Amino acid sequence: MNGRDLVRSVKSFGPLRGMREARAARRSRGAGAQPPERGPERARVPGAACEARPLPGGGVVRFARSELRIVVAVGGAVFCGWDGAEPAPSYGLAGEPPEPDPRAGIEPDKDGGWRVVSERVTVEVSRHGGVEIRTPGGVVLRRDLPPRWWEPVAGGPARWSLRSEVPPDARVFGLGGRASGVRLRETAYRLWNGGAAGPGAVEGAPPISMPVQTVVADAGTHLVFHDTTWGGRVTVREGQEGAGSGHDRPGTIEMRMDGGPLRSWVVVGSPARVLSGYAQLTGAPALPPSWALGRHHAGGTAADERRVRELAEESRERSVPLSAVHLGGPSDGGEPFALDGGLFPALPALAKDLAEDDVRLVRVVDPAVGVRPEGAVYAGGAAAGVFLRDADGGELRSGGGSGGAGRVHPDFTDPRARAWWAEWYEDLVAQGFSGVWHEPEGRGLAAAGGLPPVTPRVLEGRGGDGREAHNVAGTAMARAAWDGLRGCRPAERPFVVSRSGWAGMQRYGGAWCDEVPEGWPGLRAALSLVLGLGLSGVPLAGARTATAPDGLGGADGEHSAELSLRGVQLGAYLPLLLTAGGPEAAGPYADAVAAALRERERLRPYLVSLAHLSRLTGAPMVRPLWWGCPEDRALRDCEDAFLLGDSLLVAPVLEPGAVRRSVRLPRGRWYDTATERVFEGPGTVTPDAPPERIPVLARAGTVFAVRGADGAVELEVWAPAPGRKGGGLVVRDSGDGWAEPEIERYASGWDGGRVVVERWAGEDRVPVTKGLRVRGRPRGAA
Repeated sequence: MNGRDLVRSVKSFGPLRGMREARAARRSRGAGAQPPERGPERARVPGAACEARPLPGGGVVRFARSELRIVVAVGGAVFCGWDGAEPAPSYGLAGEPPEPDPRAGIEPDKDGGWRVVSERVTVEVSRHGGVEIRTPGGVVLRRDLPPRWWEPVAGGPARWSLRSEVPPDARVFGLGGRASGVRLRETAYRLWNGGAAGPGAVEGAPPISMPVQTVVADAGTHLVFHDTTWGGRVTVREGQEGAGSGHDRPGTIEMRMDGGPLRSWVVVGSPARVLSGYAQLTGAPALPPSWALGRHHAGGTAADERRVRELAEESRERSVPLSAVHLGGPSDGGEPFALDGGLFPALPALAKDLAEDDVRLVRVVDPAVGVRPEGAVYAGGAAAGVFLRDADGGELRSGGGSGGAGRVHPDFTDPRARAWWAEWYEDLVAQGFSGVWHEPEGRGLAAAGGLPPVTPRVLEGRGGDGREAHNVAGTAMARAAWDGLRGCRPAERPFVVSRSGWAGMQRYGGAWCDEVPEGWPGLRAALSLVLGLGLSGVPLAGARTATAPDGLGGADGEHSAELSLRGVQLGAYLPLLLTAGGPEAAGPYADAVAAALRERERLRPYLVSLAHLSRLTGAPMVRPLWWGCPEDRALRDCEDAFLLGDSLLVAPVLEPGAVRRSVRLPRGRWYDTATERVFEGPGTVTPDAPPERIPVLARAGTVFAVRGADGAVELEVWAPAPGRKGGGLVVRDSGDGWAEPEIERYASGWDGGRVVVERWAGEDRVPVTKGLRVRGRPRGAA
């Protein structure tokens, strides 16, 4: 460590700032949530390179005070692990790590460094521990400076810091989704699920916070997954290109982690390729049942059987689609799997009656268990010893609960706890529920001052505490639910949505974010969260946009009917849609709200296709505008519109009173789906946005599935530009089971003055004449 590094370390971790941070943390999390004092620490850097030892796919570079393992896997993903860190064990990876690429190997490089060369990526290691990720042509995508560790003299986990440089034009996305904007810039982001903001310019972390970054630059796109579950913070500073003869200032991404292994995976390629590579590492997204892509409605904790039946009747009479009603919540008296028998005396009969109208029941499950000796859940968990315990071995209880005895919380990092918890989902299925919606872990504990970070955890038998386990508890709970529903209903795809999770949570279902600002900023935040989750590997995601009168109010607390309308219109094009309240929530816009929900139902076959394709490719259902053309710098900065698959561009209204809005288009021809007006991209256009609708544009030549007027699935094709061709992929769901449906491939084009659509059948193409609706007719066409 040179003198400059020493000065930086003192500035960053000096005693004065440390005391300030401790005081701020006590104010935000409660004094009982503090980690133990670390005491004196030693700073360490790798030192000079000594030697390298080859391994399949790469090798190990030894330095004076550390070692770095680099392996290029089959498929091109690069693993970097310091101080002996291996890919496993890992909560993020799905199964065994990928096999090393036998064609990749380590070789000496200039200035005493080393390099690993493969087909898709080159990794260069400097003699002091810097790591560069390059394209096969030698262009630098990312440069990691030598890492630094701070190790307690008395022993214990070391905290570490890693500073990375990216091209000056690069834009950074991900970290699990952030309400402040899908593009991460000029601030620090906390990696602690549901954590409050720390001192300084640090954004409080949402309940779904992941160390996953997607970086887009002219040189190319790459994704980085830092596989450590510990908390920390990421500071992003965008670069700047020098004007004239001025120097470029690279962008920087600095990670400061409280502990855990310093290991990462890097995937290089197009946006579609990096998300596909990430899905191969962390698991394919779970495929939801088709009904789950319809409209969900929150019944609330005060709902009863009469209100649920009225809701279904109202939806039927007004021809407003409804797919699921959510029941239960955190105020169920600490009984996660039981509803009040007085409110719901015959749940199975209610579920059966609703199913006749194609409406399902979804149970909202809170992991907090009320301490009731007579309660079956508490008694069973206490006997099995699966609840969290404090350092003295007693049950860790949060405040409140029934009878003032408090609540306890299962340790979902314990396989025994997951197996015990999974058995209770049989009761939910027997009651008539078709899916579950998970609340974040520790809600009651947070209200009581915070979950002590040093709470012992099983961590799959390795042992540890909450500092390592907190971020993955929600994912582990989702795993228990997935296993439970799969076990008691093996012929149907489970539906599990979590409000807390970590990298790899997509293996067990979807994600939902309720933590959005009040008023109109909440719509922009919801879109940012869903886009960020998609770029972090979770395609099935949604956020609070459509609310009851006491939901997204303005600054004065009054509900805005226009806000409710625009929220429903945005939510109708997101993968998960949850509404609340009754028709009065939209006031004078009730008809426009109903029209948005009907359009959602019309597009459900398209959403089903996207869900199937996400499972196969890892691609998000909701995508940023730069998805197909990351080289377009103007699109990288667009955060107020999105692509729904490859076919549709959605430009939601995010400000009050707007009747038109500007939107930046990717290249190609686009049609306004309401007026069939033609727009040409790239460029900025201003389509109409009256209260009745938001601008939705269809790509010229696209072919996708929709629900026709008679309820049957039909193909909708938008005319290609003259002299051009188009196409699309369609996956027709064969039910809610596990049968693999056929992926239908279509091509569109012109035959004289007529649009024709053909379906690929092997190497041949067969004309499509039935179940087809042609829309859009360019100017000058016959």
